[in-house]
This record gives sequence, structure tokens and C-alpha cells, in this order.
Amino acid sequence: MTKTSMRWLLTIAGVFLYVGDIWTDIVLAVKYFQEEQYVWTGFTVMFILIGLLVTQIFSYAWYWDDLNDPLLNPEGKKEISDMSKPGLVVLHAFGFGIFTRYYHLLKEGFQVVWTKSNGDGVDKLREVHKKLFCVATDLSMLKLFETFLESAPQLLLQLYILLGHNEVSVMQCLSVAFSFCNIAWSLVDYRRCLRRSLPYIREMPSGLPTAIYLLYKICTITSLILSYSLLLILSIYTTVVLTVLWLLATIWTHLLETKFCSSRSLEFLYRAVAGVILTFTFFNVKGQDTKVAMTTYYIFCTVINIMSPSLMALLKPELQTSTLLLTISGLICGCSVLGLVCLILYYVQLHPRRVQREEDEVDDPGKETKSLARIKNFLKP
Repeated sequence: MTKTSMRWLLTIAGVFLYVGDIWTDIVLAVKYFQEEQYVWTGFTVMFILIGLLVTQIFSYAWYWDDLNDPLLNPEGKKEISDMSKPGLVVLHAFGFGIFTRYYHLLKEGFQVVWTKSNGDGVDKLREVHKKLFCVATDLSMLKLFETFLESAPQLLLQLYILLGHNEVSVMQCLSVAFSFCNIAWSLVDYRRCLRRSLPYIREMPSGLPTAIYLLYKICTITSLILSYSLLLILSIYTTVVLTVLWLLATIWTHLLETKFCSSRSLEFLYRAVAGVILTFTFFNVKGQDTKVAMTTYYIFCTVINIMSPSLMALLKPELQTSTLLLTISGLICGCSVLGLVCLILYYVQLHPRRVQREEDEVDDPGKETKSLARIKNFLKP
């Protein structure tokens, strides 16, 4: 089996995780509503809608950019991927933007992977692969947005309900499992697309480097979400602290003067989304030296991971011998240490080296053609 056919099959797996994540959350919201748990219903539905709304906005904006891009639409057609502008509006208004992109990627990818070429030249095949990669890169970015706007907050919410209110159900466990898997999938898929989109950076190899990178991300995110959940159990006002952290991260992103979007209003939305991502994991929003920023970020995360179980033990002494608290504290400590070890190991030993000396890569490749121009803007000193 070739790499291209494997990627096509993995795309189907990505669709399954995306649908499963949203479906379990919807079923869980219905369950909460039937049990008259209206607060949990509201928050569960809110995270679903925020993730859908933001991804539809960016998806539509990128389709619009493609229509006006002379490289992708040299003939100036009024349709993109066989869809007219009114059709795009309708599809995105009903939340089918990502599904539409998945459909076109799988359809066109199937023709490339599973059907014989009719004597197409090398240039033609290269152009088709470039178009497919453009679609895949868009999807990876949209999935990253959806992951941290829906899956990560949903995971935090359900863990808070499970740990703080002793309410356990099969659907809650399924929701947590799908959210966790969706986060892991999106991070690896996005990282690989990022490295493939930058010509002077070697592609992220499979095997050990990918596994170590995934462990680093998953462990650091898991420890932080568990710490947040303990702080929420201690006081619901932790939500205010999390809001302040999001605001600070958004302001920092704004001060970096990112140039990811084609419009100013969309750029502000992107910076707000980047702020959400930074609440859960480090995200290099602009090409620059990230050693100081990343070190500072993970020192802060380590402080939170030490502080949350310590405060729980001090403020609720009756839980000091609780099996649950000891288990959660052990998970926080173990995931934090393992995540930081994998981070150091990855960047010291396994990080693919640049083909030539350039500034640090960014964590938002945008899209091919216009997005590649954005990357070049990021990389200007």
C-alpha cells in the first residue's frame, strides 16, 4: 500500500472521529436535557455550536479566497469545486462546510489513488497532488480550530462533571474517549501538514518521531485539563481565571501582529481562536524564536499542575486519602513529567532539521497559494 492510499484511508478515519465526537456530544446533551440538567445541556450545546460556527466562518472565507485567487482560479470562474457562491452560503449556513471539504478530498483522492491514470503527464499529476494537498491543509487547520473550540472544552466539562459530581454514564465515557482521540488525531494530522507545507523544512517522518511528538502533546494537554478540572471542583470561579488566561493569550497574539487572514475582522477572530488554543497547549502563532516563549509557557503549566492537587489537598483535607484524588494527582504528575521529557527528546533528537537556515516554523500554515504567501509574511524578520 502506497503512502497516498494510506493517507486516503486515514482521511476516512478522520471523518469517523469527527462525526463520532459531535454525535456523542449531541446525544449527551439530549441525555442531560431529559434528566433536567439544563446547565450541563447548555454548556454541552454551546461548545458544539461555537466549534461549528467558527469553522464554518473560516471555511467559507477560504472558499471565497480560492474563488478570487488567480493561481487556483485562473479563468475567473464563478464556481469553486462545482459549487456556486449561493450554494456555498447555504452549505455553510447549515454547518456542512467541513463535510463538503471532506467529500471533495475523498472523491478527488479516490480518483488519484484507486483509478489508473490515463496517460497523464508528470506536470498534470503534480498539479492534481498539489490541489489535493491544498484541500487537506485547509481541513487540518479547520479540524485544529474545531478541536480546541469544541473537543478540548468538552473534555474539560465532562471531566468536571465526572469528577466533581460523581455522575458517570456510558455516553459520558464515549464523549470523553472521542474528544481525546479527536484531539490526538488533529494534532498529528495538523503537524504533518504544517511541515509538508513549508518547502525548506523536511517532512515529519512516521514512526518514533511522530509517536514522541504525540506523547508530548497529549500528555501536556491531559495534565493541564485535569488540573483545570480540579480547580473547577474547588471553585466555579476558576472559569473567571480561565477567561483571563484566554484574554491574555489573545492579547499576546494580537501584539505579535499576525497576518493569517485576508480581512481584518477575520484576523481578530483568528487571534481569539489562537488564544483558546494557547489555553490548552503551546501554539507558535508567528515565525520567530520560540525557545523563551515555550519555556515560559511550560513553566507556567508546571506551576498549575503542582498547584491544583496541592490546593485540593489543603482546602479539602477530607480528600487527602481519597483514591480518586490520589489517582488524579498521580496522572497529573506522571503526564506532566512524561510530556516534558518527550518535548525535550523530540526537539533535541528527533525534530526534522531544516533544509536551509530560516526562522522558526509557524503553527499556522494557512493554505497553499495565498496561504503560502501568508507564511512568507510570517517569516519576514
